[in-house]
Amino acid sequence: MSANKINSFERNRADRDPGTMHREYVIHRIPRSREVQQSWLSTVLTTLHSMWLSFPLIHQVKPDLVLCNGPGTCVPICVSALLLGILGIKKVIIVYVESICRVETLSLSGKILIHLSDYFIVQWPTLKEKYPKSVYLGRIV
Repeated sequence: MSANKINSFERNRADRDPGTMHREYVIHRIPRSREVQQSWLSTVLTTLHSMWLSFPLIHQVKPDLVLCNGPGTCVPICVSALLLGILGIKKVIIVYVESICRVETLSLSGKILIHLSDYFIVQWPTLKEKYPKSVYLGRIV
């Protein structure tokens, strides 16, 4: 079979069975809002820079859900997603999963996003006791 016939066959098959469709994805990179051991003063500037770059991306993609797990980039992404709802563009559900390494206290991202997320998931019962708004599902690494 020639390549064109195979591609045509795959397209027709995908039309009949959506589960067989080939999905494309795009990776977008934005800078971290805070590096490890970065001074607090410079963190404000780098976070604003990350937000400046993340809002146009979130506005373009208009996701239904943002699922994040705590790296320095997730706060600007979540704030940008929250802004879509505040501006009446689109309500985005924000789900934050705290790192399994956080047993007794929240990470900096967690301390911020517990107030902004729709669902805040922790992986230790001690955190659920300290933060009643959180959801404990066990270890979901």
